[in-house]
Amino acid sequence: MNKPAAIRHALSVTREADFAAWYQEVIAEAEMAEESGVRGCMVIKPWGYGIWERIQTLMDAQIKAAGVDNCYFPLFIPLSFFEKEAKHVEGFAKEMAVVTHHRLIGDGKGGLVPDPEAKLEEPLVVRPTSETVIGAAMSRWIQSWRDLPMLTNQWANVVRWEMRTRMFLRTSEFLWQEGHTAHADRADAMEETLRALEMYRAFAEGPLAMPVVAGEKPENERFPGAVATYSIEAMMQDGKALQAGTSHYLGTAFAEAAGIRYQDREGQQTLCHTTSWGVSTRMIGGVIMTHGDDDGLRVPPAIAPQQVVILPMLRENDEDAALLAYCEELRAALAKQTALGEPLRVLLDKRAGKATQKRWAWVKKGVPLILEIGGRDAGNGQVSVLRRDRLWRDDGKVNFAGETREGFVARAAVELADIQQSLHREATERRDAQIIRGITTMAQLEAVFAEDQKYPGWVELGWSRPTGAALDAVVTTLKTLKLTIRNTPIGAPAPSGSCLFTGDLAVETIYIARSY
Repeated sequence: MNKPAAIRHALSVTREADFAAWYQEVIAEAEMAEESGVRGCMVIKPWGYGIWERIQTLMDAQIKAAGVDNCYFPLFIPLSFFEKEAKHVEGFAKEMAVVTHHRLIGDGKGGLVPDPEAKLEEPLVVRPTSETVIGAAMSRWIQSWRDLPMLTNQWANVVRWEMRTRMFLRTSEFLWQEGHTAHADRADAMEETLRALEMYRAFAEGPLAMPVVAGEKPENERFPGAVATYSIEAMMQDGKALQAGTSHYLGTAFAEAAGIRYQDREGQQTLCHTTSWGVSTRMIGGVIMTHGDDDGLRVPPAIAPQQVVILPMLRENDEDAALLAYCEELRAALAKQTALGEPLRVLLDKRAGKATQKRWAWVKKGVPLILEIGGRDAGNGQVSVLRRDRLWRDDGKVNFAGETREGFVARAAVELADIQQSLHREATERRDAQIIRGITTMAQLEAVFAEDQKYPGWVELGWSRPTGAALDAVVTTLKTLKLTIRNTPIGAPAPSGSCLFTGDLAVETIYIARSY
């Protein structure tokens, strides 16, 4: 994280000095989101929402390619739907927002209060997740084995009343997609659960350029009511883990509660096996903390709302027709190119203002390529190119490179692909360097996460996969150190030796970390 002292960065706080404050400043300076006036809820501004739209566009195509149909279900869910599934409601009860009245009246003092005469016969829960309401629909839609598998998804907002909030990471209201599927048997449902997990892994590693570990969550970290929960876990630059997506095999418990049955080929009524899987705007928080630097955000080209921004160097109140025409020709030529499998997204920024101020505004937003064009550039058929991932030269000066307009247009797509790969490679190398192995005692584990260890990373351990009371004891021990088990990576080789926590033979690998 250290930079040469000669560099004067665009942000007032560095990652090294205060990672949490740096994160908030990146969001503010990149104009991604702001407080809304409602605790725990944010206004997502155009640049931040543009990144979410890119995530939606790319992921929705993958969801549909898997044969999943998009639907929409109500924001309000009857409380009785949750009461049918005791484990599920217990897991979300503390986070539920509940509507009890449908009208307000004046209080006689200039204010408003719920009308006692308008109390709902049944309280309505503001959607925290949709297993129950979608399960009720599936119980109507599924009649026979011919209706299976039923594969649905919705893009929606959800509400979970969080006590400690942070933009994009943990908010009371957030945006997400939630897939819900029903299957004839466990094998088919598990195949879908793992398909969704792999989709998330590939999406994080690809468009987000964010390396992740895909694996199964321990018993205590399962989605409420699930038989098995899988996740993708990403390491942020401060060494903490971020759960960036989950996929759940729900067994038949939800189907039994909702009455999701089908007539099998022998004519018998059989319970369906169901799944659910989702990712949210939390992914944007992951992108910020994976790729951001002390000058602001760095957006992977695949999800950047604009991949190239052209800045004509106009003087105040200057309408240089020749310079603007040159820049427009450049924009049009770039817009005809294809980058990362799509038409290149390019913006000509003709707003009034000093070129340097506009440059730093776009640097802080993290646009992958910035082109500054002056009158001399236009006259000589040149462009000045700044790669956001290579912002500084060794001498502490901004790393502009000059080249011909035609040359840049011809290789812009290659440059963007290289930035995408470079960001992923940098993040992967940093993550791998912060995974700690060889811990064999609790004293060593405690030392790794001691208070004077600012960004300790993750610890990889073999463990015996305890359950019940034995697992509870492990969780209690870890809680005292503010640690959690992230997941058991899929495909990891079998560990050797004994479990640090139980002393029994280790049967699988786990990652332990502090987390968001």
